[in-house]
Amino acid sequence: MEHDEYELIKSAQQGDDNAFASLYKRYFDFVYKYLIKITMNTHLAEEITQEALTKCYINLNYYNGKAKFSTWLITIATNTYTDYLRKRKRERLFFWQKTEERSTNLQWHITNEGVEWSELMEGFSKLEDEYKMPLILKHYYGYSYDEVADILGVKEGTVKSRVHYGNQKLRKELR
Repeated sequence: MEHDEYELIKSAQQGDDNAFASLYKRYFDFVYKYLIKITMNTHLAEEITQEALTKCYINLNYYNGKAKFSTWLITIATNTYTDYLRKRKRERLFFWQKTEERSTNLQWHITNEGVEWSELMEGFSKLEDEYKMPLILKHYYGYSYDEVADILGVKEGTVKSRVHYGNQKLRKELR
């Protein structure tokens, strides 16, 4: 961990709101862009990012430095999104039926915000979350299988199989 980041975290843990504001600014885009890739919805990604960073603020004293701060944040964001999905189980069916329409709208929004878009992202938009999240965490963010397992709260073998099947599904979509 960078010394400057370590000092910001320690100060924020001691109640320095300016230090937390600095951490918030530093990591908002990181978490937001991750959630865009997972949710395929800019409004939802922003809402969950704000909720995840609020949870970070509330639970900052539980951060012990064993993992990178960014990994801790991604774990909070992933859990926040998973909680969101659980709460809206009935809405999910309708949500996924509209994937094509959402994907087109998202591509327009993303392009206007200057975030990269490609055929690969188009393929990602058609994957189920159980495959999308491990693939993005492993291949886009470069986390190890073990780290992805910790973030998602599943076994490492489960992550490996989801990445494998996700890759197969993605290849099929890209053909």
